[in-house]
Amino acid sequence: MTFVAWDQSHWWKVKEDYSFGWLVPLFVVYVVYDRWPKILARLREAETGPAGPKWARWTLNIMASLGLLGGALFFLLGAFYRAGAGTSQPGTFALTLGMVAIVLPLIFFNVPGPGVGRGLSPTEDVGHKARPTGLGALLADGRFRVAAIFIFPVLVWLISAPLVSAIESQISLFLLRKVVTVVAFVFDMLGYPLEQQGNVLLLPKGSVGVADACSGIRSLTACLFAGSFLGATFFEDFWKKVVLVGASMFFAFLMNLGRSLFLTAWAYAYGPDAINGTVHDVAGYAVLGLTCLGLLALVPILNLKLESFAGPPEAGS
Repeated sequence: MTFVAWDQSHWWKVKEDYSFGWLVPLFVVYVVYDRWPKILARLREAETGPAGPKWARWTLNIMASLGLLGGALFFLLGAFYRAGAGTSQPGTFALTLGMVAIVLPLIFFNVPGPGVGRGLSPTEDVGHKARPTGLGALLADGRFRVAAIFIFPVLVWLISAPLVSAIESQISLFLLRKVVTVVAFVFDMLGYPLEQQGNVLLLPKGSVGVADACSGIRSLTACLFAGSFLGATFFEDFWKKVVLVGASMFFAFLMNLGRSLFLTAWAYAYGPDAINGTVHDVAGYAVLGLTCLGLLALVPILNLKLESFAGPPEAGS
């Protein structure tokens, strides 16, 4: 993970879209520190709890082994790519993907199993509770529960790693087309004539070109990181984390669309040159700020618990 952080730091310096990456190591350390009591508690549960069914242990062992093997191959591929071509997006992505597939299985395999240190074999039933069956048996495995705590500290590196150029350009182009189309539609509906020619908007006082940086991919990656961190820090339920991550992407697109509408309206009123410099930069930072505020406001809403307002039970009930 340290090597991947050093490799990714090149992109954090040269690509503004990934400048948030400098926060990733700090947030990873904080999340592990914040979850340390839970990690110790689950380690004790894994050691003292009942052993799961044999098929569940074998299934998890096979999956973790395949992940470890695949991760080693990807990490080796990224290392060879970096040694031959220097720092590159495919090499960084392969190294990051390999690291993720290596670290999680290593955590899984290093968790002590049931009865370790007490002279018991993993097949002995050391508890009296009913064993879960099906998918529940896999999710209830002590080693899996410990490894699950590290999902955010490990997977977050995939967000701070630049995507392969072909994938990133396709995503950026898709977002850019949607933004330009919606801006042209809104102005047409409001009765302000403009003409769309590809990514260029022809206004009465000149033309405005919507650059790739205005597609919103920069705010999308940064807000995805912010939503992932807030979800990992404030929520226990998996569905709440998914909702917050989805909301971060939705907010990023919506705020970037509002930014594009504002800049187009400013250029419509004062000319295309008026949106250069301070106006353009302030609008860009406002997208990130408002999106983060929206995510912070969503945290207490998702944590809200509805209380029962039913009256006291009747006598004799």
